[in-house]
Amino acid sequence: MKQSQIFSRAKKENVTDQSINANLLIRSGFIRKLMSGVYSYLPLGSIVLKNIENIVRQEMNKLGGQEILMPALHPKEPWERTKRWQNKEMFKIKDRNFSLGWTHEEIVVPLAKQFIDSYKELPFSVFQIQNKFRNEARAKSGLLRGREFLMKDLYSFHQNQECLDSFYEKAIKAYFKVYQRCGLKEKTFLTLASGGSFSKYSHEFQTVIEAGEDEIYLCPKCALAINKEIIEEEKYQCPQCKNKDLKVEKAAEVGNIFKLQEKYTEPFDLKVKDEKGKESFVLMGCYGIGISRLMGAIVEAFHDEKGIVWPKEVAPFDIHLIPIGKVKKEADKLYDNLQKEGNKVLYDDRDKSVGEKFAEADLIGIPLRMVLSEKTLEKKCVETKKRNETKTKLQKYKG
Repeated sequence: MKQSQIFSRAKKENVTDQSINANLLIRSGFIRKLMSGVYSYLPLGSIVLKNIENIVRQEMNKLGGQEILMPALHPKEPWERTKRWQNKEMFKIKDRNFSLGWTHEEIVVPLAKQFIDSYKELPFSVFQIQNKFRNEARAKSGLLRGREFLMKDLYSFHQNQECLDSFYEKAIKAYFKVYQRCGLKEKTFLTLASGGSFSKYSHEFQTVIEAGEDEIYLCPKCALAINKEIIEEEKYQCPQCKNKDLKVEKAAEVGNIFKLQEKYTEPFDLKVKDEKGKESFVLMGCYGIGISRLMGAIVEAFHDEKGIVWPKEVAPFDIHLIPIGKVKKEADKLYDNLQKEGNKVLYDDRDKSVGEKFAEADLIGIPLRMVLSEKTLEKKCVETKKRNETKTKLQKYKG
């Protein structure tokens, strides 16, 4: 992509938003704020969001999930059935018995019931990637806490507890694969949380970042984290190994999974008979990842005083090509050759000063900067620098 053709651009002035992720993403031309908790994704931001979305989609497909898309506009009746119509997080449409979807248990269960006639149809899982709407009282921290956000929610259906437990463990591994590919695995921990009425524990995935609003307690022996609610119940010791030497960290939740059991299948009378004819409610699990929130967490985790430092797999481009001086013809050719080799390239073909180009390149944070100049051409080289390193290198130039 030629940088001169992108309709959006970086902001020279600083942004007043207190969160690092919103500040950097707005300044670098990835997003713009419409109102508190609601953002537009500009061309660069849309690419990053799609990259994260595709990582999540690929790992959910490997898990066996089947992708669907459910409505974001919901009627009142299914929410009344589960006694959640009065939930404060729900946006309701004034004078109409409709709401905007903030989660989809009440929608997916009646949908699944239309296709489950026998235990032989179990297990299966479905997922969607869709905008969610939550009446967030404290819409702050940029993409970490929004009123409209992109989310992946997966729902699994099982005949018995053993089957649900087995899938749940596979889901944990799939989630860690997502965080690994997003560059966050070393900073993200499986965290014990309250299971509510479902089970003793549910699990959150918490990424350690300074901007995190949650407090987690890390057990170095188990590589397990415990959230604040649970650690108080456990008298400040790891429930798994009883270790009391825990490290307290600030973190942001980037995913959660629950064993819902029959909490939502019972209100909709979703039952199956087993091989012996015994009838029981179908068991469920639900598994959420906030994709836009994950984007914000990545920026919070990977930045420096100059700007964003994108991990390679989520970056909008692989290479930021910057020509200096009278090398347009050679730069155009290099740009074409790099793309033919399968590289995703942002080509800064604008009439800007070297200082402006380098400053914006650092702000945007593409993994590799490649500079072509008259001096490097004399040596038949380009100058390269990784965004997370300070040293530059000369690399042979293929003209």
